[in-house]
Formats: sequence, C-alpha cells, structure tokens
Amino acid sequence: MVKRKLGALEKVEADLPNLQHKIRRDPKSYIEDFRAQHYQYESHREIFMAAPSSATDTGVISLRDLIDFISHVADCYPGICKDFPQQLIDMLMQHHLVLETELREKLVGSLVLLKKKDLMDSATLLHTLFPILISTPSKTLRALLFQKILSELRTANSKTTNHKLNRTMQTVLFNLVTSDRTSAKGLWAIKITRELWKRQIWTEAKAVEIMKEAALSQNEKVIIGGVRFFLGGDKEREELEDEDSDEEVNVGQVKHQLTINKKTRKKARVAEKAIKAVRNKERKKGNPAPLNFSALHLLHDPQGFADNMFFKHLQNGKSKLNLEQKLQVLQLVSRLVGLHKLHIMPLYSYFQKFLTPRQPSVTSFLASLAQASHDLVPPDVLEPLVQKIANEFVSEASAGEVATAGLNAIREICARQPLAIEETLLQDLVMYKKSKDKGVMMASKGLLSLYRDVGAQMLKKRDRGKEAAMSLRAGDRQERRYGEQAAGEIEGLELLAKWKDEERRKKNIENGLPSDAEDNEEENDEADWAAWNVEDDEDSDIDGEWINVEEDVEIELSDSEDEGKPASKKAKQEEEAKKETEKQAETDKAIDFMKLATTRILTPADLAKLTELRAQAAAEATLPGNKGRVAAPWTSRHTDDPLTAGEIEGLAALSAAKATREERIAHAKEGKTDRSDHMSKEARRKERKEEQGKSTTNKEKARKKNFLMTLGKARSKNKRSLVETRAVLRAHVDRGKRGGRRGNVGQ
Repeated sequence: MVKRKLGALEKVEADLPNLQHKIRRDPKSYIEDFRAQHYQYESHREIFMAAPSSATDTGVISLRDLIDFISHVADCYPGICKDFPQQLIDMLMQHHLVLETELREKLVGSLVLLKKKDLMDSATLLHTLFPILISTPSKTLRALLFQKILSELRTANSKTTNHKLNRTMQTVLFNLVTSDRTSAKGLWAIKITRELWKRQIWTEAKAVEIMKEAALSQNEKVIIGGVRFFLGGDKEREELEDEDSDEEVNVGQVKHQLTINKKTRKKARVAEKAIKAVRNKERKKGNPAPLNFSALHLLHDPQGFADNMFFKHLQNGKSKLNLEQKLQVLQLVSRLVGLHKLHIMPLYSYFQKFLTPRQPSVTSFLASLAQASHDLVPPDVLEPLVQKIANEFVSEASAGEVATAGLNAIREICARQPLAIEETLLQDLVMYKKSKDKGVMMASKGLLSLYRDVGAQMLKKRDRGKEAAMSLRAGDRQERRYGEQAAGEIEGLELLAKWKDEERRKKNIENGLPSDAEDNEEENDEADWAAWNVEDDEDSDIDGEWINVEEDVEIELSDSEDEGKPASKKAKQEEEAKKETEKQAETDKAIDFMKLATTRILTPADLAKLTELRAQAAAEATLPGNKGRVAAPWTSRHTDDPLTAGEIEGLAALSAAKATREERIAHAKEGKTDRSDHMSKEARRKERKEEQGKSTTNKEKARKKNFLMTLGKARSKNKRSLVETRAVLRAHVDRGKRGGRRGNVGQ
C-alpha cells in the first residue's frame, strides 16, 4: 500500500498536541516554537476579524486549533499572552452571530479555561457571557452559556461565599428584570436565581428581591416564573438535599471491590477520590447547619408586595393572565396573607364569585381562601364566605365529594379563625357526622373535633365530649375574643416540671425524708410568707382599735336553727370543700409550672431532658394501646407548608359512585407497609450483600445453579463403582483434615 502524504495543515494538527506536552514539561526550551505558533494565530485572527463572514473552512479550523493550543499553555508565557483573553472576548462579543458553531464553542471553552488558570477574573468572564446569553438566537449556544455561568458561580462559592461576585451578578440580574418589564429576557434572571437558590448558593434577601420584581413584571412568562419560585422554590431545595443524601458513596463497597478486582492505578484513584468525598461530607456534617430561611420570610415588604400582586394581576381588568395563571397568583397572595397575617380586605370579596361547585379548580380556590384566613381577619368578613360555602356545597342534595370539599374548607377556615362561623350553622354542619357517606361523615367529625378544642361552648352539650365538657364546667376553657393572643410558652415544659417533681420525691425517700418534703428554696419561700403574715397581723393591730366585748352578756343560740337544717347540708359542704381542694391542687400545679417557666434559667441538661421527654411523649401518643387522642392535621402542619387542593378534597374518593379496579387497588395499597419490612434477618443479610456487590458461598451458588447444568454430574455419580466412591470419600476426609484445601492429584 502506498503511504499517504500528510498535508501541512495535518502536520500542524499532529504537532500541536505534542508541542503542548513538551511546553508543559519545559517552557523555557520551547519558547521560540511557541512564538512561531502565536505569530500564526495573530495572522489568522487578523484575517478573520477583517472579514468573519467570508472566512474559509481551512482558516477557521486553523484558528480554532491555535486558540485551543494557546489557551492550554498561556499560563507558561503570561507576558506573551497578556492580550490573549481580551482578543477572545472581542472576537466572541462582536461576531457571535456569524461565528461557526465549533469555533464559537471553542471560544467559550477557552475563556473558561483561562479563568481557571487565573489569567482573567470571574467578574470579567460573567460580564462577557451573560450579555450574549440574553441576546443570541442560537439555542445550543444559550444552553452552553447558561451551563458555564452556573458552573462558574458554583465554583466561585464552593469554598467560601464570594460576596463581591454575588452582589455584582445579582445587580446585573435585578437591572435586567426592572429595565424592561415587558420583555421576556427576565426569564434568564429567573432561571439563574432559581437554580442557585435550589443549590443553596444564594440564600439572602437580594435573590428574593429579584424574584419579587419578576413577579411584578408585565410579561406573562416572567410573572409566572417569579410566582412559581415563591410557591415551590423551597420544596425544590429540600428535594435536592434528599437526592444528594441518596447518592452517598459506600466506602466499604469501594474497598471490597478494590481487594477483589484487578488492581490498577485508575481504580486506586477512584477509590481514593470516593473516600476523600466521604470524609469531606462527614466534615461538613460536623459544621453548624446554616439558617435556610424560606423565600416568603425574606421579603422586605410583604404587605406592599401582596397588595401590588393582587391589584395588578387579579383585580386589574386589563391583566393578560388566564385563569390557571391567576390561580397561581392567588395562591401566592393568600400564602403571604396567612403567613404574615396581612390585611387585604378586597381579597375576600374577590373570592365570592368563585365559590360554586361548577367553578373549575374550585378546590384550589377553597384552599387559597383557607390560607388567606388568620385570627386577625374580622369575623364579619369571613362569615358571608363560610355561609356561602355551606349553602353551595353542603346540603342533602349535594354530591358526596362536593359536601366533603365544602366541610373540609370550612374546617380549615375555622381552624385559622374560629369566630368565622355562627353557632347555629356550626351545629347544623356537625349533624352531618351521621351521614352514610364516609367522606362527608369524616369531614363533619373533623369540624366537630376542631371545635371541641377551640370553641366547645358553641356546640350542643351532647356534642362537646367528655374532656371539653369537664373543662368548661371547671372554667379552664374560655371563649377567645377577636384579636386575643395566647401567652407564649415553651412546649413540653410541664413534662419537665413533672419530671423534676418526681426526682425530688425520689431523692427525699432516699434521704429518709417525707416524699412531699420541700427543697431548701421552697422552705425559704414559706418562711418569707410566714414573716409577711406576722408583719401584716401586727400592722392590723396597730392601725385598728381595740374592740370592747362585754363579759356579762350571754349569747343565746336557737335550737331551732340546728333542728331545721337538712341532713344533707353537711355532705354538701364536704363535697364543696373537696372540690375546692382539687381546684386548689390544680392551681398549685399551675403555679409550680409558671414558677419553673419564669424563675428558672434552663440549663443545657434541662433542655436535653426536655427534648427527650417530648420525644417520649410523642412516641407514647402513637402507641396502639394509648387512649389519648391523635393530633389533628391542622395542629401538626407547619406555618410554611401550603394547603393543597388534595387536602380540601379529603376522602372525596370514597364518596365517588364507582372507581376503576386500578384505583381501588391503589387506594388499598396506600396504607400498607412494604413487604420488605417483614423479611427475616437472613433474607435481609442476603439482600444487603447483593446490593453491596459481595460474593456468595459455594452452597448458595450450587443451589442457584441451573438444573440442566447439574444433570451431567448427577449421572456420573450414579455410574461410579465402589472403588471410585471409596476414593472420593477418602479424598473428602483428607481434604477436611487439611482445612478444606485441595492437594495436587497424584501427590
């Protein structure tokens, strides 16, 4: 075969990687070779800049290869290459519309490489790439630039937070959104901010302000992008944390594979890298966790933001948003109102026209109304809405799922503002607890359970329940008035007070003292009270006058008074005294509890014990034999958690007339645990070994072997003679004596 001759261009391409390798090893020896290549680059660049649209394919390929070559070795000759980064920037910014695709991507990659070699700073790189990102029509270039910008910001904030670069980039994005509110260019600011927020690189209020301005834009896509950030940005962050925790490296598996598989340098490097990553992650776990505030909490002026969103996008007749988009804006406004307890009175009248069962997405409107309710909303504003929901949704003629949604919506509204419903309406709705429809019955019982806690006096006596009735009779529960706030207290402090009281009694018994003996501190308190009583008596004797009593006067007592008393009066007095004693004991307990809360500084040991007691109480509450009530869903929900349409629908699926077989199977499987939870220890061990890639024993391999592959050995065993069988058995015994090792045959 005739040897093919290489052209000059192919020789240069073949020589450049070799020359690059040599320069990296010894820059001084190859400086003249580099100058020659740099001179060629200058020549090609001048030709290209003179007429970029008419450049030949050969010239473009040569220029691209020379740019790649110089970018990799530019740090070896900083003096010669001092203008090289700026030349690439000018070439990219001036001609990115007409550049060949591969050359354009090579310019972007070379700029990123020069930044890694510290030949240009991050701010210059971002100021170069971002204007091209928002102006180029090329989809592939936009994807590349977006990836490079995010990667650069993540790298700059990997070790420590780069506040200067973050402020610079945030200012650019803020100006992009506010400069032209009708343009769709603000979408890039939303994408970058949302991605960095999700990865917890930007967690400050400045990023939230960018999304706030985006939500107040006039472009529909930009508005919805900002609204979705506030509705789901924090959830994305939590999901990303869960994904990162699932992708943790198993160091034991890596080491095990390294000992079994063929040992190579590459596998050793992979194992070392995995171990290093695990150590870094463990070190980060030891660091104090950062305070990740929700985006809704970091808003500077939530009242003004909610007002602008409502009047600009919802009440404005010229708004271009469709119903689905308006519903998302409404969800954001209602969450702001409920979370920050804002006052937007026209919002509640806005809900009136949507509260009908025929309204599309009506459960989402009901959920938004419930979220917009709080204890500072005047009850007379919410009463008409609750009345309309009851009239439209809850009636004997309504379908089961409609009545369920209405009752659940009323319960959620009243959980936030118990005064929003009239007493007669509440008693009527509670009567649906006897409904044959399970969804309606459960929803009505949920409303009943709520008012047993927050307003038992509004219920009929037979509906109050034992605990609520006893509390009302004892005067422990009082109707909360509008605007009244409960006194703040430490959750579970009564458990700590009870535990301290039990410990004090145990200590007294060990010391031979009565179990109810007081501590020194309490004895001092009693002495002070006694002294105060003596002084008070002395003062009363000094200030008052002596009362003269005549000794000769006889006091006559009528026998008829004693005779006329009924026989049960003494028993009544004893019963009243007993009640007073019980009431006094409860008052003393409350005083002890308040004394612990107001006069004691809790030590770290107390706080640790308090945490332990809370966990123990929560565990006891979930035990099957515990007769205590399970916590209601409205008490366990966090204030930041949104109320979804699914929660309003509740058990409406049970009210449906007919369900498909798949739906019934899925509903039956909802509450069941995974079958893997009931596996034996041996099965769990085997499954764990298989997941970790560990080998199995010979017995397991023989048992799992294909049956057809075992037939030959079985046939040969049956054909053995007695002499052969004896030899095999002797060999087996000898092998057992050697510890299972097989010897060489014939030795």
